Amino acid sequence: MPRRVAVTGLGVLSPLGVGVDANWRALCAGESGIGPITRFDTTDFPVKIAGEVRDFDPTRWLAKRELRQMDVFIHYAIACAAMAVEQAGLDREPPEAERYGVYVGAGLGGITTIESTIASLREKGPRHGISPYFVPALIINLAGGQISIRHKCKGPNMGHVSACATGAHAIGEAARVIAYGEADVMIAGGSESTVTPVSIGGFASARALSTRNDEPTRASRPFTASRDGFVLSEGAGILVLEAWEHAKARGAEILAELVGYGRNADAYHVTLPSPDGEGAQRCMRLALADAGLAPEAIGYINAHGTSTAADSIETKAVRGVFGKHADGGLVVSSTKSMTGHLLGAAGSFEAAVSILALREGIIPPTINLDDPDPACDLDYVPHRARELSVEYAMSNSFGFGGTNAALIFRGVR
Repeated sequence: MPRRVAVTGLGVLSPLGVGVDANWRALCAGESGIGPITRFDTTDFPVKIAGEVRDFDPTRWLAKRELRQMDVFIHYAIACAAMAVEQAGLDREPPEAERYGVYVGAGLGGITTIESTIASLREKGPRHGISPYFVPALIINLAGGQISIRHKCKGPNMGHVSACATGAHAIGEAARVIAYGEADVMIAGGSESTVTPVSIGGFASARALSTRNDEPTRASRPFTASRDGFVLSEGAGILVLEAWEHAKARGAEILAELVGYGRNADAYHVTLPSPDGEGAQRCMRLALADAGLAPEAIGYINAHGTSTAADSIETKAVRGVFGKHADGGLVVSSTKSMTGHLLGAAGSFEAAVSILALREGIIPPTINLDDPDPACDLDYVPHRARELSVEYAMSNSFGFGGTNAALIFRGVR
């Protein structure tokens, strides 16, 4: 029999703040972390807003000499892993290091390092313009690699890359490792830092981003008729997953149980979901089957909800899976309305939010839902957080290439 999987630690940062407490307070208050871009001159860009992480001091977790040796997305991953490990109460050097692993990924990885190095190369030439740390600073698996070195984790180690579903896939695959006895503890999630000229310019050229530059806090507006694209953001979400028996044996506080995981593909289009939501429906059904649950058991869905045309497709998919329950007893919200889209970190950040919703009995709202799209007709918890106790929550993540992931958590109090 597969082993039960507990969640014993959370570490998050986003445009709303650094750490679980800061993010949860802002989410419950319905605050937006979106603002004007400060990282570069946006004069010639059609998009001038993003969700930047502010008030982050990497020297809390890294020596100053290390900062230039790693891209910012690795800084974020290391910080969130440290937060999660501290909450989980794990020793820095596990007694069975081979039973501790790390699955941490990113969607784009070290694009900040790539852009800055290209500029340096043009200015100084190849002999002086490229750091010897260039490659380990940017490759995606070095987020997990650096975490494993710091926490002496000698078990399974991979850097998952599946666009906007990365963080969710990393958590789900890490849970499988534990369930089938290949590790006892896994540090898992995603990290991203892509507020750069090329990233903003690229997504803007694809007409994927909101151009509501004059109202940044109102730009991310999932499920509305006036939505005009997502808001690019950055951040990280890292969970400590642990075999249930292992956590109980060492007296750890169990925050939630990961009971279901589904993943599949649309096999339809490079950037668009299948218009009938068929792939998303199958993915949610796979997660329900893995959990052994009927659709009616789910009380809350943290939707992918990006503030794009795909919101209506996700709505259609939810209705296809949950039927009448979608109109009575099921609540849905998109916290991207407040954080923007964290790309490869979105799924793991939102998994952490789902766990907090279960623990606190509070459902974060979908802000900016002023003009609901008639095709988006679920209970999206508009504008204000809602006190509601539910036992099971689902977190949906869908990415470019038609890759899908759904996680189901059970509340433990």
